[in-house]
Amino acid sequence: MNKAKRKRLESKGWKVGTVEEFLDLSPEESAYIELKLKLSESLKRYREERNLTQTQLAQIVGSSQSRVAKMEVGDPSVSIDLLIRSLFALGISKREMGRIIASPRQRVELK
Repeated sequence: MNKAKRKRLESKGWKVGTVEEFLDLSPEESAYIELKLKLSESLKRYREERNLTQTQLAQIVGSSQSRVAKMEVGDPSVSIDLLIRSLFALGISKREMGRIIASPRQRVELK
């Protein structure tokens, strides 16, 4: 959020903070969620780069299209294990997996 918008909101009585503060997340919980979201976003990006549909990816990993959709949005019911196995099924290398894990997540500001 830009400084002007933050100042304007605070001047009107709004409390501005982070998601971690709002949800009272520990650093470990926050890191876990960030990792899961990075893997989910990467799965969608790699699938699209390979011009695969969710249904085609589901066939590759032995799952359903609805499960792939949940994987791509970081649904809490999806395990990190499934995300990693799906990325490997798309053919990414261990080195690429390391880059995904080590890279900062792209933040999207909602308006």
